Amino acid sequence: MSRSRWKVYPPAPREFFAKAADIHPLLSQLLYNRGLTDPAQFEAFIAADRRLESNPFLLTDMHQAVSRIYHGLFAGENIAIYGDFDADGITATALLVHGLSALGAKAVPYIPHRHEEGYGLRTAALERLHNQGVNLVITADCGIANSYEVDYARRLGLDVIVTDHHLVTSTLPPACAVVNPKRNPSLGGMELAGVGVAFKLLQAVLQGSGREKTLDEVMDLVALGTVADVAPLVNENRYLVKQGLKSMSKPRLGLAELLRCARLEPGRVSAESISYVIAPRLNAASRLDHAINSYKLLLSESQEEAHMLALGLEEKNSERKLLTNKTFKLAREKVLAQGLDSPLLFAADGEFFAGVIGIAAGKLVDEFNRPAVLVKLDGVSRGSARSIPEFNIAAALKECQDILSRFGGHPMAAGFSLDTNMVDELQRRLVAIARTQLAGLDLRQCLMIDAVTPLEQLTGDTYLLIQQLAPFGQGNPTPVFLSHGVDVVECRTMGGQKEHLRMKLKAANQVWDAVGFDLGSLAGDMAPHLDIVYTLDTNNWSGQEVLRLNLLDFAAAR
Repeated sequence: MSRSRWKVYPPAPREFFAKAADIHPLLSQLLYNRGLTDPAQFEAFIAADRRLESNPFLLTDMHQAVSRIYHGLFAGENIAIYGDFDADGITATALLVHGLSALGAKAVPYIPHRHEEGYGLRTAALERLHNQGVNLVITADCGIANSYEVDYARRLGLDVIVTDHHLVTSTLPPACAVVNPKRNPSLGGMELAGVGVAFKLLQAVLQGSGREKTLDEVMDLVALGTVADVAPLVNENRYLVKQGLKSMSKPRLGLAELLRCARLEPGRVSAESISYVIAPRLNAASRLDHAINSYKLLLSESQEEAHMLALGLEEKNSERKLLTNKTFKLAREKVLAQGLDSPLLFAADGEFFAGVIGIAAGKLVDEFNRPAVLVKLDGVSRGSARSIPEFNIAAALKECQDILSRFGGHPMAAGFSLDTNMVDELQRRLVAIARTQLAGLDLRQCLMIDAVTPLEQLTGDTYLLIQQLAPFGQGNPTPVFLSHGVDVVECRTMGGQKEHLRMKLKAANQVWDAVGFDLGSLAGDMAPHLDIVYTLDTNNWSGQEVLRLNLLDFAAAR
């Protein structure tokens, strides 16, 4: 019945608990599981305060970037912020336009059309900006792989500052400054998203200006982009996201309208709701239309405009869901037809909708726990890849860069374009790389379990205890527990496709509500007594918050 491998973290050493005697043992174990082996680190991690913040001038080229921006400010130059079209790039663009405008800059956004222009800098766009009188282009969440385009801009007479966080290619673009934390291996803990890098640039520009309060006005944007881009919520990101979530209790006008359409209360915004509610709506604009609509929403100062833009994103998100399901179903059929003996799933088809192939690839990874690459076949084909922790998909694509027109991304997610006649060759190479790197590995999903505990010992106080570790996300996952021998009182499916489970579980005369998202297919194999793997959640019932179990997996009790 179990869909995955279960692996319990080893208990922390006795001497560790002795050093952390004033901390609840469960909380100490959770912190130990997250790599905090010195209790002296606990306070700063839990507080997530400014102690986690770093000096922006530690980033290579930051001095040069600030100097060039101030030259532009004093000279009254036109500055374009050239951002990516995903939520990370959109928020980074909005942050820089807002922040630089507060200093009196003539700052304008430029976000390329996902389908008509594609990712990264484009020479035609740079020409248009030059003809419009732009003197300086600052990239946001892109540019690191655009050496040719940056050189082209320089020949036009445009200066370029690159701010990015993607994989650094062998040749840096010939920009005035290239601000990318991956240029600083010694700053290994600074795994900033694109919006995080933009924030560090703005922080450096504002330092000593007397306008540092402007940073408070953009913290929500930093949180949105950081969580949407699945950046690790540790170190500085933890501080940035926590501050941003606080500011969302009184959301900006556009965000308030988006939350209203999504039926999400401002005071209940969490990292999880950004991932599953807000980010998909911000991304829906570029997947089906143009990302500029999400940008306008975030900086809107008109109630009417914000309302109309939020409604538009809600409609686009609904349409996106339908297209995602259609693309995923077709891709799933194709990979199953090829057989599941390959360690890497690869499917290409002209019927795929290009704007959602990344989401569909992610759903394949979720189901089969192996890297997935989907390619929309066209004159120039575009692909999107999602991966598992054991396989760096960006590095694998780099090994194939001789047949790619463009590529970029992270170890877990990447995108690329190539001539259609090279798609089969790309599949052959990526599968070969995966066979070598994943040889001998059990490719079932591995659920890491923080602690084994009787269900009856988990109470509301325990839930509040573990909430001290929030915000949860990549690098700091929601704590996972294992309980043995739980009785099944009730089990039924829910959802339009009966894809989910709703259950009542009993332990020591106490009954718990439980939900199992995407576990509906296991309903027929239900046993009367279960071992369950789950996280603690809350549900609003008759105006009260009640604890609920979020089931991740289960098996017949041993």
